[in-house]
Amino acid sequence: MKFISVLSALFVALTLYVLVFERAALKSFATTGDFGSLVSAISSPEFTLTQPPNAEQSEPEDTTDVTLAAMSSGSGAAGTTDPEAQSGLPMRAGTDSAVQSELAPPKNAGKTGGKQEPVKVVAQQSEARLVDTAVVLRGRTEAARQVDVMAETSGKVVSVPLRKGRMVTKGQELCKLDPGTRMATLADARARLAEASARVPEARARQDEAQARLDEAKINNNAALKLSQGGYATETRVATTQAGVRAGEAAVQAAKSGLESARAGIQSAEAGVAAVEREIEQLTITAPFDGLLETDTAEFGSLMQANGPAGGHCATIIQLDPLKLVGYVPETEVNKIVIGANAGARLAAGGEAVTGQVTFISRSADVKTRTFRIEIQVPNTDLRLRDGQTAEILIASDGAKAHLLPQSALTLNDEGKLGVRIVDTNSLAQFRAVKLLRDTPKGVLLTGLAQSATVIVIGQEYVIDDVEVAVTLSEIAQ
Repeated sequence: MKFISVLSALFVALTLYVLVFERAALKSFATTGDFGSLVSAISSPEFTLTQPPNAEQSEPEDTTDVTLAAMSSGSGAAGTTDPEAQSGLPMRAGTDSAVQSELAPPKNAGKTGGKQEPVKVVAQQSEARLVDTAVVLRGRTEAARQVDVMAETSGKVVSVPLRKGRMVTKGQELCKLDPGTRMATLADARARLAEASARVPEARARQDEAQARLDEAKINNNAALKLSQGGYATETRVATTQAGVRAGEAAVQAAKSGLESARAGIQSAEAGVAAVEREIEQLTITAPFDGLLETDTAEFGSLMQANGPAGGHCATIIQLDPLKLVGYVPETEVNKIVIGANAGARLAAGGEAVTGQVTFISRSADVKTRTFRIEIQVPNTDLRLRDGQTAEILIASDGAKAHLLPQSALTLNDEGKLGVRIVDTNSLAQFRAVKLLRDTPKGVLLTGLAQSATVIVIGQEYVIDDVEVAVTLSEIAQ
């Protein structure tokens, strides 16, 4: 059994030897059927194969093997530079085809001089043009005015309510309250005013009487002084007349004070009348401006209290014409916007674009977001725009030169920067970082490139910087 195993191993080794090292001889045997040539090739270390004429046509890959074998046998006379040939070592006719392909020069080595062929790409010749830049942000619509109309006095509602959605005009009655005893209070206030007004003539008469007595006291005092100088009147009489003058002056002053008090009573009575009249006016609650009822007015029979726990809410009115667009601009772009700048917006729900002008730019940033509030006023005569709708807002700013390129031309470099690949004057690919202005239906507007640039639009992902490219220009309308 051991003998059979040894024979099997020798047979396998011989078969592998023939398949690996004597492939040329094995192929010749398969072609000619000469078994003696196969045995002599295996037993001889320097096997030279003379191939039949038709072998070259049937097996073209063996030509190199035969040539190398011939060169090996005649190396001394040919003067070859092969190290194996110069050392006298024989080259086997069954050398591996992979080794032969490495020794053979490339097919295009003589044409390209050993350089890598240029990478074929498609590029677009782009020229920068002046475009209108815009600050793009998302915002919302907001009513120009929104007011909760409240009651200023207390009372029961005696008017029929108006339903929400109805248009109202400035001064139109919304809620009416029961006057109660306010008309009687007004009559009492008017009576007090009349009483105060009647006191004025009485006070003025008292003032005139006090003034007359003062004049009489002054005359008596002058006569007593003259008689006293001639020795015809005593000092007691003079003192008495002087006291009469001072009493007259005091009476005049008291009369003036009484007159002023009567006039003040008139003013107080007038204020009382005005207060009652104002409270009666407050019984009728009217619309402060033209607008739309957002809620029903107060229901008939309900009690409204100005300072009560439930409040005195009558209705809510909003004004939608004109309408405001409200957005928040980051601090990096707020300086691009000025008051009066043209602006447009398109609602997220669709519809036509609306245009207007910037009317307000906040001077104080939001503490949390560090953004600035802006307001844009737009017309809304048909009231098709509603309060609180989301809108994409574009605000015009100074123009800039930009390239219009396909969005597919954009790529990223190893650092993650957005840019494109261009072709320089030496036909080498180069990466250029760009800034995206905005997206359009025809492509993207980019800045950061020269006035004229050859931008790779197809194949930019297969090249890196300083790689030679073969450019095919693509004419794309900008």
